[in-house]
Amino acid sequence: MIKINALGDACPIPVVKTKKALDELQGAERVEKQVEVLVDNEIAVENLLKLAKSRGCEAVSRQMKEKEYKVVFNVGDSIGQPVTGADTDKLRNPAAEIGRDTGAKADDTVIVISSSEMGTGDEVLGKLLMKGFIYALTQLDALPKTMLFYNSGAFLTCEGSDSLEDIRFLEAQGTEILTCGTCLNHYKLSEKLAAGTVTNMYVIAETMAKAGKIVKP
Repeated sequence: MIKINALGDACPIPVVKTKKALDELQGAERVEKQVEVLVDNEIAVENLLKLAKSRGCEAVSRQMKEKEYKVVFNVGDSIGQPVTGADTDKLRNPAAEIGRDTGAKADDTVIVISSSEMGTGDEVLGKLLMKGFIYALTQLDALPKTMLFYNSGAFLTCEGSDSLEDIRFLEAQGTEILTCGTCLNHYKLSEKLAAGTVTNMYVIAETMAKAGKIVKP
């Protein structure tokens, strides 16, 4: 049994950790193929159960105590083969769709980030969602070709960004990181750029025009 302690981990980390464990078990010669995951909220439990369904394996959940839940995956030989049919309920998010069954080459995918927050509403939640989105990108099988940062999205490639480590990882893996120079100047961040290079609006427009697919969280 593989045991995963995801207590305190923000979305999508529990799912990512579990997916890696399931991949590890694929083809493994073990009598008992199980993955046990501990999480601290019901939403994480729901996401893990959806992951189990999408991977074609059984999973059961149990609340151990307040803010502690256990999800146990019982892995069969069909691991890694998604369930098909009308009742399929795959775990989906914007990041998970990149480069998969889109018809566009993964290398033509461009991620456009125009804000330091994801969505509208609560600022703290928006920043947390954006951090989770960028982290999720690092876990994809096919990484985007380019990431464009402009307006307040420029803060994410600069010193002090909570996503800087993940953005640097993507850059090291070959993803081109471009940040709008006008935006850096406007927010007085020109001396704080810590990942990628400075670009201009012509290059941003050209990159988006040539993209096989554009994803804007």
